[in-house]
Amino acid sequence: MHLSINNNNNELLNSDERERYKRHLSLKGFGEESQIRLKNSSVIFIGAGGLGSSAIMYIAAAGIGKIGIADDDKVEISNLQRQVIHNNSDIGNYKTESAEKRIKELNPHCKVMTFTKRINSKNALEILSQFDIICDCSDNFGTRYLINDACVILKKPLIYGSVQGFEGQVSVFNLKKNSPNFRDLLPQSPEEGQIPSCADYGVIGISPGIIGILQANEIIKIIIKKGKVLDGNILIFNLLENSMKKLNLTVSKNSKKIYDLTTNTKDYESEINDEFIKRINHIEFKKIYHKNLNEIIIFDVREKDEFQKYSIKGSVSLPLSLIKEKNLFQIIKNQSIGKKIFTLCQKGIRSEIASKILYKERIETIFIEGGIEKIGNINQLN
Repeated sequence: MHLSINNNNNELLNSDERERYKRHLSLKGFGEESQIRLKNSSVIFIGAGGLGSSAIMYIAAAGIGKIGIADDDKVEISNLQRQVIHNNSDIGNYKTESAEKRIKELNPHCKVMTFTKRINSKNALEILSQFDIICDCSDNFGTRYLINDACVILKKPLIYGSVQGFEGQVSVFNLKKNSPNFRDLLPQSPEEGQIPSCADYGVIGISPGIIGILQANEIIKIIIKKGKVLDGNILIFNLLENSMKKLNLTVSKNSKKIYDLTTNTKDYESEINDEFIKRINHIEFKKIYHKNLNEIIIFDVREKDEFQKYSIKGSVSLPLSLIKEKNLFQIIKNQSIGKKIFTLCQKGIRSEIASKILYKERIETIFIEGGIEKIGNINQLN
């Protein structure tokens, strides 16, 4: 199984949580161990529309510790027929804002990270790498293929859902090394206009609600390691017929086998070849860190909340999102005069991207392969 939940900071349940999740704790085969696993897990939802509304609320109610929401749309009155996480008072506001507000009202123990932007080839790996499980609640094929390919690269489980009319389907992709992914279901994107959108075809509001709940159910089963997950199966639900069928899905020999988000969008990594970027493994970095701490500077490119929770002593917080969105290059140059620059993140993915961005600005850095997860608990860690 690809999923590997980091339990280094395994938090137990407090008294409020024990009361809140009482029905979980008394459920045979679930209990406290499963609830703690939920608390120490993280899920990101791509889209806070019809599917995302029900999936997000049930995941929040279940007690997932960290919830991410990525959506750049604003709430419209036509959304409210099915997107039940939003209210009339939210019309005109970003969906990420209203969804975050609703989660906090429902369960204050959930940590929420919002990304009010469209997922694209430039930010997909950076954003998705911060979460254990990815839930696709998007509404267009371009985003679905992009999310799928990013999950293959990152080795992340992908929970898939789609709806149209009175029918919907749900599956789990990329759960294990040899699991099928979205390209095995649909190797190529349909031509424009071939499949009508919800706006054109319409959708009964209950349909995304049910499929979103089924997506949430798959997420919970994966985390607590219980039951049979829809890995290699597609569940199709028809509300008009009150029918449900499960179809097998296998890895297609004809599906695309190379997943590289830079293939068609060279600007993702600023057209910098890997050979120009310096890297160092965690063993060599530890030697330098112990002997030459005053001669180096470490830029931790994780988000601020990650940095505050766990960081290397002496490192400087510089989130990758800020490097991309704000002109901080001169500040970086001033802070690092006479020092060797290292970039660091959780697994080494974001730090490599940061090093490539900085290289283009003529700032030479060395990214640490494997990141904090490989460095481990050296004695200078906070």
